[in-house]
Amino acid sequence: MINLKVTDLHKSFGGQKVLKGVTFEINGPELIGLIGPNGAGKTTLTNILDGAIKPNNGTVYLDGTRIDQLQPYQVARQGLGRTFQVTRSFRRMTVMENLMVPALAIDRGQSRAEINDKARDVLEFLTIDHLTNEYAQSLSGGQQKLLELARLLMLDPSVIILDEPFAGVHPKLMDIIFAYIRRVNESGTAIILISHQMDSIFALCNRLLVLDYGDLIADGPPETVKNDPAVIKAYLGSDDDDDEDSEATS
Repeated sequence: MINLKVTDLHKSFGGQKVLKGVTFEINGPELIGLIGPNGAGKTTLTNILDGAIKPNNGTVYLDGTRIDQLQPYQVARQGLGRTFQVTRSFRRMTVMENLMVPALAIDRGQSRAEINDKARDVLEFLTIDHLTNEYAQSLSGGQQKLLELARLLMLDPSVIILDEPFAGVHPKLMDIIFAYIRRVNESGTAIILISHQMDSIFALCNRLLVLDYGDLIADGPPETVKNDPAVIKAYLGSDDDDDEDSEATS
């Protein structure tokens, strides 16, 4: 059973406290929304979970293995992967080649033929197998998001963090991505979804985590969280711009 245990995470940049004792746990293939106003700490938390930065205090365990001191490639090998708001495909490679890269990098003893077969299965699962030989640079924004998700699935992750998967995506393709997130979750993968599109968050997620200036102020079902006075106060007067820039300067 999937278990991600985050305990008392603290992170400061200089004198600014960005995370202040964040604690939560994921058990099984949950589909969880991570939300909060600008500067809440979502990006910092995500970067700690995937190994990009280290916490000042606290721990992260995935299925009994401590991962908060590992490098990102080691975290990926343990079963936690992420996408980025700005997609990071190899633009001069084909879709198929993009899928081969993470599988070959992880090197789990599979043959090239086995990896190739798995890549075709993933592309078929996401119904983008017609793009197999297209170069990544020729894909639309929504197709780029699906390609990034496909690359993650090549690693057989137990937990996936999706960072703004609907940003810059045509509404029709957004519905398709919405459906695929459900499919991936229903296949047994836990998902942490970060999005400013609250309609999608409430429609997809059965649990919400709410950060506000480094504090986890709510954790529960969407309807309960939506009516929480602390959450209402946190969002009062906030805009819907992404917090990437504000946190990146922290």
